[in-house]
Amino acid sequence: MGADIAAERIERLAELAAAATDEGEFDRSREYVRLARRLAERHRLSLPRSFARSTCDACDVYQRPGVNVRVRVQRGRVIRRCDCGATARYPYRD
Repeated sequence: MGADIAAERIERLAELAAAATDEGEFDRSREYVRLARRLAERHRLSLPRSFARSTCDACDVYQRPGVNVRVRVQRGRVIRRCDCGATARYPYRD
């Protein structure tokens, strides 16, 4: 499988993970995220930033604000707190 095909598949897995989270099927979402990460590692690709920041590094679930993650903005950074207890912080600019 070529790198371009792998990138397309990663995008498709991101869409499937988001849809599974919307339906409340977090285990299925977790599997899609793990497949996408493994595929990116195998083909030496980086995950799209929006996808990487929408997934929990600890439990691999796709995050939806108000569903399974709490999002706060404080002092120039975004703080995402997952249901598993993991916290991620990202810089934020206006």
